[in-house]
Formats: sequence, C-alpha cells, structure tokens
Amino acid sequence: MEKYAVEVSNVSMKFNLQTERIDGLKEFLIKFLKNEIKYQEFWALDEVSFSIKKGEVFGLVGLNGAGKSTLLKLIAGIYKPTKGAVKAEGVIAPLIELGAGFDMELTARENIYLNGSVLGYNKEFLNSKFNEIVEFSEMQDFLDVPLKNYSSGMVARIAFAISTIVEPDILIVDEILSVGDFKFQEKCIKKISSMIDNGVTIIMVSHSTHQIKQLCNRVAYLEKGKLIEVGETATVLKKYLND
Repeated sequence: MEKYAVEVSNVSMKFNLQTERIDGLKEFLIKFLKNEIKYQEFWALDEVSFSIKKGEVFGLVGLNGAGKSTLLKLIAGIYKPTKGAVKAEGVIAPLIELGAGFDMELTARENIYLNGSVLGYNKEFLNSKFNEIVEFSEMQDFLDVPLKNYSSGMVARIAFAISTIVEPDILIVDEILSVGDFKFQEKCIKKISSMIDNGVTIIMVSHSTHQIKQLCNRVAYLEKGKLIEVGETATVLKKYLND
C-alpha cells in the first residue's frame, strides 16, 4: 500500500476581505461590535485534492494569487481549511515567510536561539549546533548585528541554516531560494539534494522552472485557487508554460 506524507482532500480556503476603509481602532471596535463591518468573500482555494508520497519532491506552480502559499500554510498547519481536510505525517520544517519567527530588533546570534526555540529546539541542543548553523549561513562577521540591518538574502541564510539543522520528515520551501546570491542558492540546493537522498519529503514553490525541473518528481499547477493539473514534472510544466 502506497505511503503518503501529505494528503489534501477537497480543500477550500475562504478569506473575508474588508471592503471599507476604517480610520482608527475605536471605529473598528464599534463597527465590529455592531456587526457593521463589510466583507467580501475570497476563495483562495477551491476543492483542491492531491497526495504526496513519502520521499517525493513535489512542486507547486502557478501565477501570483494562484493559491500556492495558502496551500503551503495549510499543509504546515498554520491555517485550517474552510472545507476539506489536510493530513501530514511527521515533523514539518516550513520555510514559508522570510523572517517568520524572528525579532528584527535582535541580533542574528539572539535570533538563532529565538527561532530555534520556535522550532522546538532547546538551548542545549542549539549550543551544540550553533557553530554549524553559523558556518552554513556564512554570517560569522554579522552575528551581533540586528536583523533589521540585514538584507533579505542574509535573513534567508540564517532561516535556512536553522530550519535544516535537523532533517525533518517534510521540508516546505516557498520561494526562499529566489533570494540571496547564486552561490548560496546552489549551497541550499545541495543541502536539499542531500535530504532527498535521505528520504525527506520536499514541497516547494519556485518561479524558477529550472529549479522545479532540477528537483521535482511531480508538480501541481494551480490557477486562481483551482487545481488545473497534477502529474509528472515535464508534462505539467509544459501545460503551465503554454497556458
């Protein structure tokens, strides 16, 4: 019997978008208590279903607003679906929002411990892995600089190094390989390739079809919240690029 790392079953996700301007917290609270705030329903995902096998490298493609990041957050457990169900087996390391779990006022050194604790690592473990995290991120000269002075690429280095210090069962990567310099992107891909060899399930979003071709076994193509096609990488990418 096929073992699945992730099963997405008839998932729909609705957001209520505020349609009127409200000036100030007081006005918002008054309208909220009177149930007078006007919203417009927005369905980010509509009846999406697919499964990801254990050890598979699975890509999500689609234009901006297709629902890719929402889907990743559902798989990571950050969101709960409005309809349907998401089942994920094992420990998940989500590299979704750059800087999530960081305090930009704190230094990189302090954030390694802060973000590590968010991911469930204790101080003793982080002490033992600290040099390894710093070495991978190549941020030795900037450890005591507040993260607010970092570029997005520098933040990505720290985030990737912490999230991958222990191999998870499922690694979720959302466009993080699009920031930073080419050499570090190659280093990340090498690390991901090592994880693939060790049977880690990878789910990734990238605007780089080259990266998707290079790494993914199968791909799901989303458009305006609907699943257009899921299947072998070459077949799905051909449809995505020709639509």
